[in-house]
Amino acid sequence: MTETTKTHVILLACGSFNPITKGHIQMFERARDYLHKTGRFIVIGGIVSPVHDSYGKTGLVSSRHRLTMCQLAVQSSDWIRVDPWECYQDTWQTTCSVLEHHRDLMKRVTGCILSNVNTPSITPVIGQPQNESSQTIYQNNNNVSNKPTAAKILGKVGESLSRICCVRPPMERFTFVDENANLGTVMRYEEIELRILLLCGSDLLESFCIPGLWNEADMEVIVGEFGIVVVPRDGADPERIMNHSSILRKYKNNILVVKDDSNHPMSVVSSTKSRLALQHGDGHVVDYLCQPVIDYILKSQLYINASG
Repeated sequence: MTETTKTHVILLACGSFNPITKGHIQMFERARDYLHKTGRFIVIGGIVSPVHDSYGKTGLVSSRHRLTMCQLAVQSSDWIRVDPWECYQDTWQTTCSVLEHHRDLMKRVTGCILSNVNTPSITPVIGQPQNESSQTIYQNNNNVSNKPTAAKILGKVGESLSRICCVRPPMERFTFVDENANLGTVMRYEEIELRILLLCGSDLLESFCIPGLWNEADMEVIVGEFGIVVVPRDGADPERIMNHSSILRKYKNNILVVKDDSNHPMSVVSSTKSRLALQHGDGHVVDYLCQPVIDYILKSQLYINASG
């Protein structure tokens, strides 16, 4: 498959990130490597979305701390970003609503309509800029190489991800203009399929099987419209899990299970074990958390009780 015929993917991980661990970052890396190896996908970005404070989980520290720790954890990454939208809302948001928010946001930022698993790829539209401050102009000069090709458009998506993450997202629309075109006429170049996929561990997939825990309509949207990338952890078998849910069985083709030769122990994903290590003064905390996150936790005196 050529680059323009592959599905271009943004990986979105929702969770407490209380605190964010090395394992969370490894999940992104493993998922991207696996998707690339399939030959069907190109991962162009990753988004970490911490949950709202009103989620009500015991021991959940303030979102301002969790956002800062997430930003420290991804500061050396050139493709993973932290988005605070969930934390900025008035109350807790469902995973489904977070996915829909990012889909709508990327429509505005890129000028593209993001596809889901049930629709064909959508061509970015070339037309009149909606906002002078946010327009991007590609000069044509009758040179094919200067047209807004897939690579250039996706480069703009990457730049946009850098801008919209770690700040309150602007609601602007970016369009791509051919200066030699009649702006009253819609022009199309290369078709690009761009999708947002939920990234999760097999423990979240297993939670779909717990009666009453998830809204079934939300599950239909998450798995049926968006799709999931699952990184197995703690010996869980995603195939077995899927057989215990009628919705997961129905949309089995939309669930991508990461299969690789990685020997990374997925227990390092556990925020719970990280907090326990901090409370007990366990030196193995360095196996769970990156040093900038550890430094921030110690400076802010997070998770550390009187006996720690």
